[in-house]
Amino acid sequence: MTELKNDTYLRALLREPVDYTPVWMMRQAGRYLPEYKETRAQAGDFMSLCRNTELATEVTIQPLRRFDLDAAILFSDILTIPDAMGLGLYFETGEGPKFERPITCKADVEKIGLPDPEGELKYVMDAVRSIRKELDGKVPLIGFSGSPWTLATYMIEGGSSKAFTKIKKMMFAEPQTLHLLLDKLADSVIEYLNAQIAAGAQSVMVFDTWGGVLSPRDYNDFSLQYMAKIVDGLTRENDGRKVPVTLFTKNGGMWLEKIAATGCDGVGLDWTIDIENAVARVGDKVALQGNMDPSMLYAPKERIEQEVAKILAGFGDKATGHVFNLGHGIHPDVNPEHAGHFIEAVHRLSKPYHK
Repeated sequence: MTELKNDTYLRALLREPVDYTPVWMMRQAGRYLPEYKETRAQAGDFMSLCRNTELATEVTIQPLRRFDLDAAILFSDILTIPDAMGLGLYFETGEGPKFERPITCKADVEKIGLPDPEGELKYVMDAVRSIRKELDGKVPLIGFSGSPWTLATYMIEGGSSKAFTKIKKMMFAEPQTLHLLLDKLADSVIEYLNAQIAAGAQSVMVFDTWGGVLSPRDYNDFSLQYMAKIVDGLTRENDGRKVPVTLFTKNGGMWLEKIAATGCDGVGLDWTIDIENAVARVGDKVALQGNMDPSMLYAPKERIEQEVAKILAGFGDKATGHVFNLGHGIHPDVNPEHAGHFIEAVHRLSKPYHK
């Protein structure tokens, strides 16, 4: 076991004492960095970059060379599982991901099998192993997956969507078909994340990007119960350490209590909820991750610093249980200098809360 030089992120997620509030950024390895753009051009296209162990390792490490981040996150995509299920993932320039063979009926669901994490998805595990080796204990590595509901939206819609009419049609007209798919996806995510943990991921996160498009009852039935199943099925200790799990539902602020009750260690917050309110509701049960609006990084540095101070004050002097992050992924046209100032400000301004 490589000794971790900086385990602040893991300790904060487990609500153990820390010296400062740890920080990382969703999509921290990505298009806002010129070095990332160069590496992606070298790979040829996005999925080729994901499948190239050396280059996926390189782009994961790039933001850590620039910034004093407290965690690295595996460079991959949430759609690796549906791709490995044979749906034919491809990317249209400027249009996002698409599937050649979307799910349209029960027969399509019955046809798909669970991909082997060390078979069709071995390139992801190879990246995890390579990144861990390259990190050499500097900071922990976060593995991740999309939630069953979020994966299903892409698989049924055939790509990105605004109205989610196809999946909602199935949800209301053929709920048993959608439940069959979601159950398969939950089983697949459990295998996939446990394989990432075995390969070296020290924490895992489930991204429920589209859970917020559901009504409260439908969220419980079609998203949350499957994330709870994943939490129950995950390896929670490896290599002599606890492996924390974080659940993040975008626009999920109204369901914080239910998310916290799944048994996860951390709950991700987007920027549409006040962190003080979140602490009052679930802060004694789980750690909280978030939650600055990513667009704040367009602001002058002084304004970014004011927002960091406000969020830290909102979390209060609990001294632990807060992982600072953006409320969603960093935008591709953000100035990297502003990201660097944000990270430095979190470390500096949080220290008085941890005395």
